[in-house]
Amino acid sequence: MATETAESDMGLGTGVLFSLLAGLGALGMFVGAPEDLSAWAFGAAMLFGSLAVVAIHVYDG
Repeated sequence: MATETAESDMGLGTGVLFSLLAGLGALGMFVGAPEDLSAWAFGAAMLFGSLAVVAIHVYDG
C-alpha cells in the first residue's frame, strides 16, 4: 500500500514541476517581445505542459 502512495506522489510532484516550467515558458512568451524568444518560450511551454500530463499518467497506475 505504501508503494502506491509513493508512486502517486511522485507523479503529482513531477506533474507540478513540469507545470511550473510550462508556466515559466508562458511567462517568457509574454515578456519576450522579439519573435525568436517568444517562439522558443512557446516551444518550452508546450513541451513542459505535455510532459506534465504524461508524468501524471505514467506514475498514476
